[in-house]
Amino acid sequence: QVQLVESGGGLVQPGGSLRLSCAASGSIFHSNTMGWYRQAPGKQRELVAVIFTSGSANYADSAKGRFTISRDNAKTTVYLQMNSLKPEDTAVYYCATNRPRAPFSVSTNYWGQGTQVTVSS
Repeated sequence: QVQLVESGGGLVQPGGSLRLSCAASGSIFHSNTMGWYRQAPGKQRELVAVIFTSGSANYADSAKGRFTISRDNAKTTVYLQMNSLKPEDTAVYYCATNRPRAPFSVSTNYWGQGTQVTVSS
């Protein structure tokens, strides 16, 4: 069973920064795609950033230039560094990884419990 535990959310002023962490259990980390989604009230869950086993990453347009995803295979942890935060970044942020032999997909991923990020003055 895979467990994903997020931390690092909180309240930050516009223009500020936060770093989210996601600690993954199990032996799947090294061979799995890892990613961060977010869901704001009344909106669908959306992919923010994804990092592959090669270390290459993709970002949503809204995150490009401001967010950086990284992974530490030794610590089986994935991070999301968020800079220049805006009120519209306010959401619950979820860590995710794909199930064995399944694609990285919102409909089949393993999920963490989520961590709240609130950007407000």
